[in-house]
Amino acid sequence: MGDDLGDEWWANECKSDASEAEEETQQEKQPTEKKTKNTKAEKRKSVTEKTVQAKKKKSNEQKECIIPKKETEDATSTKPKKRRKKKTITDVLSSSEPKPGCPADLQTLATLYFSDKRSVIEQEELKLLDSCFLSSNDLTHTLSSYLKQVCPKWSKIQKQHTQKSSVVLLIVCSSALRAIELLKQMTTFKGEAKAVKLFAKHIKIEEQVKLLQKGVTHIGVGTPGRLSALIDKEGLSLQALRYVVLDWNWRDQKLRRMVDCS
Repeated sequence: MGDDLGDEWWANECKSDASEAEEETQQEKQPTEKKTKNTKAEKRKSVTEKTVQAKKKKSNEQKECIIPKKETEDATSTKPKKRRKKKTITDVLSSSEPKPGCPADLQTLATLYFSDKRSVIEQEELKLLDSCFLSSNDLTHTLSSYLKQVCPKWSKIQKQHTQKSSVVLLIVCSSALRAIELLKQMTTFKGEAKAVKLFAKHIKIEEQVKLLQKGVTHIGVGTPGRLSALIDKEGLSLQALRYVVLDWNWRDQKLRRMVDCS
């Protein structure tokens, strides 16, 4: 009996050991199965994440490829367009050679100036005959030699002139400095004739009116603006005027002529 009980106990003990071993093996198997399941899910996740990342990279690369185009388009659109520089009077005159003036040049200027100020009939009346013009300077004469050519009887004319507030010879130029220069150039021509400066620089118009009224003046050298003002104020009379000389070809620092500034 004792032996039988011992055997049973041993058998039961062995069974318990075997069952424990089986439980342990089952417990060991379960985590491995879970691990394998987990690894498969993780692999799937990693694959999907990689595909998503790859798609994102492709889309980002496409966007990066498109953005520079827009930037270049914006850059080209924002760049200021080069404008062609308009030719100024200085550019045109610097390339043109001086040439003697002619009656047609003066007539065209007069028609342009009075086109919106006078009627057609009045413009026709303003036209001058060719017989009213003397020969122009051929650019070989000085002022004195040219005046001697067009006014051969100057000494007689100046002696006959006795009217105050008027001149016999009127020279029109573009600036005060040019007027002074012309007065110096005509010393050999004027002789005993009295010349007066008729420009606005440093000289009041009232002083010029008094000067013209004070004595007989033969020659006047002035600018268009001051001459026009003196005529409007009746400080300068044109009754005794016989010659008008236009300083046609002289140019200032910007290469502009008197007719280009009008």
